[in-house]
Amino acid sequence: MSGAGVGGASEERQAMQAHVSIILPVHNAEPWLDECLRSVLQQDFEGTMELSVFNDASKDKSGAIIEKWRVKLEDSGVHVIIGGHDSPSPRGVGYAKNQAVAQSSGSYLCFLDSDDVMMPQRVRLQHEAAVQHPSSVFTSNGPTVIMPTWFCSRAWFSHVGPFNEGGQGVPEDLLFFYEHLRKGGGVIRVDQSLLLYRHHPQAATHCVLETTIWTHRVRFLEEQALPRWAAFTIWNAGKQGRRLYRSLTAGSQRKVVAFCDVDENKIRKGFYCHEDSQERPKPRIPILHFRAARPPFVICVKLDLTGGAFEDNLRSLHLQEGQDFLHFS
Repeated sequence: MSGAGVGGASEERQAMQAHVSIILPVHNAEPWLDECLRSVLQQDFEGTMELSVFNDASKDKSGAIIEKWRVKLEDSGVHVIIGGHDSPSPRGVGYAKNQAVAQSSGSYLCFLDSDDVMMPQRVRLQHEAAVQHPSSVFTSNGPTVIMPTWFCSRAWFSHVGPFNEGGQGVPEDLLFFYEHLRKGGGVIRVDQSLLLYRHHPQAATHCVLETTIWTHRVRFLEEQALPRWAAFTIWNAGKQGRRLYRSLTAGSQRKVVAFCDVDENKIRKGFYCHEDSQERPKPRIPILHFRAARPPFVICVKLDLTGGAFEDNLRSLHLQEGQDFLHFS
């Protein structure tokens, strides 16, 4: 199937260059693909649009579903490029995304997962934002920066990318996002729900161990944020805050001047002792009420879990995100 449907030479693709290429990696997506591709057809974007599909060794009926929708999409003016391979094993999400980008032509890239569904206004609204901010990745309304909500210029993707092709177990989206930030990229959110994100047991994200994600996140925190601070406080004296402290290098641990919390029992205890430390005496980190602690804070409290109490407490301190605090959880 390799190269199927890519069409003539590269100059032909250049002549029909689209404003936006929807980048769709596919692997065994039969249960969701109809709904996903229907959402491409229903976009209200008035510019030229193409769909670039890379079928990464699917063994189900994904290929037939893609061919069925190719006709409907092209009849509606959406050019469809289909590439892929039928090797015994898939080569991974990073590889499939890179191949889909390489065979596409659009000035802007709209990333979509084969088990997700776009709202009709997604491409239009994100394209409008991207034209104004060429070095940003655009996400849609929601608490996290999830890969299928990304939208960026091809030029910026080429500057940052490609995706890591390590295959199963590699968080290629997180690694790309960190490289994007290292190179000065920004994040701009379109404050509307633009995507229905499907969470299910077969999702590729489940192949990535939570400990792998955690390790990458801690190292990036130490690389990009902590060097700016001579000292900082960890907001959360509970399990997550203590885990962050233990995960830091010895140099970063020495910058932690306190934990802070609202739990009277933890505050009454007065300190956290790092029993596994090789230092003698073992470090004892004070535990303070958040109002008695001093910024900057690394916050290890998940949002939307306390009925707004945590958010109200943080707001009451009149701090500036990025300067006085960072959200880690």
